[in-house]
Amino acid sequence: MAVENLNQDTFKTALDDERPLVVDFWAPWCGPCRNFAPVFEAASEAHPDIRFVKINTEEEQDLTNAFRIRSIPTLMVFREQVMLFNQAGALSAPQLEQLIGQIKSVDMAEVHRQIAEDAAAKE
Repeated sequence: MAVENLNQDTFKTALDDERPLVVDFWAPWCGPCRNFAPVFEAASEAHPDIRFVKINTEEEQDLTNAFRIRSIPTLMVFREQVMLFNQAGALSAPQLEQLIGQIKSVDMAEVHRQIAEDAAAKE
């Protein structure tokens, strides 16, 4: 699968996808972002069951602000509309592979149960 570029209008649809969503917040002038791009692209080719997307922080400032992006690249991972990972800084290929393995192994039923318990405790 090729990496997709998202904007404010297409992000919500991507978040609703049943596949895990790996988001790379980047900018064209960012050297570490450019260095991470081939690693991100290779991972997208190796994992067609995951949706890999990029958000240009220069062009999509509403999304950048909504997610409080302060450093780039920033990588976020969502499954079933739940953010499971959020970290600034480029990952190496082995680090990204390890993260993908961890994301795939998360018991989402347990995650949703914990979210519901936390919400109930706040009431």
